[in-house]
Amino acid sequence: MSLPKKRKTDSADGGGGEGNGGGEEDDGGERDPGGLEEARETEQGARDRLYYECYSDVSVHEEMIADRVRTDAYRLGILRNWASLRGKTVLDVGAGTGILSVFCAQAGARRVYAVEASDIWQQAREVVRLNGLEDRVHVLPGPVETVELPERVDAIVSEWMGYGLLHESMLASVLHARAKWLKEGGLLLPASAELFLAPINDRTLEWRLGFWGEVKQRYGVDMSCLEGFATRCLMGHSEIVVQGLTGEEVLARPQRFAQLQLDRDGLQQELQAGVGGRFSCRCYGSAPMHGFALWFQVTFPGGDGEKPLVLSTSPFHPETHWKQALLYLDEPLQVEQDMDISGEITLSPSRDNPRHLRVLLRYKVGDQEEKTKDFRMGD
Repeated sequence: MSLPKKRKTDSADGGGGEGNGGGEEDDGGERDPGGLEEARETEQGARDRLYYECYSDVSVHEEMIADRVRTDAYRLGILRNWASLRGKTVLDVGAGTGILSVFCAQAGARRVYAVEASDIWQQAREVVRLNGLEDRVHVLPGPVETVELPERVDAIVSEWMGYGLLHESMLASVLHARAKWLKEGGLLLPASAELFLAPINDRTLEWRLGFWGEVKQRYGVDMSCLEGFATRCLMGHSEIVVQGLTGEEVLARPQRFAQLQLDRDGLQQELQAGVGGRFSCRCYGSAPMHGFALWFQVTFPGGDGEKPLVLSTSPFHPETHWKQALLYLDEPLQVEQDMDISGEITLSPSRDNPRHLRVLLRYKVGDQEEKTKDFRMGD
């Protein structure tokens, strides 16, 4: 699940109702730790409410359902597991407008609990009613962390993926639901996720950087002095840029640096500490390198002899609404064929807002010294 980039996600800055650190006036002594903890919880609660409000608008749901790669993958991933779902109970975490819950019912589920924290749950209930499934799909409003189910479930389905896989931190809610409501050996759809990284030549960025050198030829005014300024504006920042690339813009063999098995014990702690790994690759040829592209894929179990189904956001596959997450260097670097590129990348929740994504990248290109850049995806 990923908000449109123009809306992006939960607007935390200035949105949290900060507490005062204690119930009494500060007398110069230590603040009450309990009061500080309460203030943090209040602030995070305000951030969560703003996050849920973003999903109350129709636009984000239109974009997600209109993404045929995404929606068809979920539909097939659910229907191919019909033998594990028929006559069973399912929990849909972050059900949105309810389409995945309906898919589960179509696959034969006896009961589907569609849990949705935003006000869009009301539209989900209408969708369920329109499809004649009120007796099998129960829409439950509220966060999955607080909603109570009447029973444990045989399967959990959720479209929890954000930009760069982990933006919005919705996977934490799925893991909470798994621990509390999923039966031993229950089914998770999808069951795993993988993260990939590759160096890139961003052709759109390359054109924008070169634009100022072409102004004189077009209009008779030399503006090439702005090229350095353009480079600082477009690359010298720490924002993670969401943009679609093609396979031709990838400069070396993509590297898988992390794999998440959703049924793995301790995964929640791993997410908090940071998910990542090392990478090493060699360039295909000569080109300006602008940075790295980050993307993911998730896998659905095959079910009843079928092969596993993979939903990929790779630039070598049809584009999805997730596109790719781009990590720009501070300036372009010229790379040559067989030049080594190596480093380490870590994805973790932002300290300022756990729903925001932080990426720490250490990299070495050729014989240059190793560099570090800290990226963030916020509002």
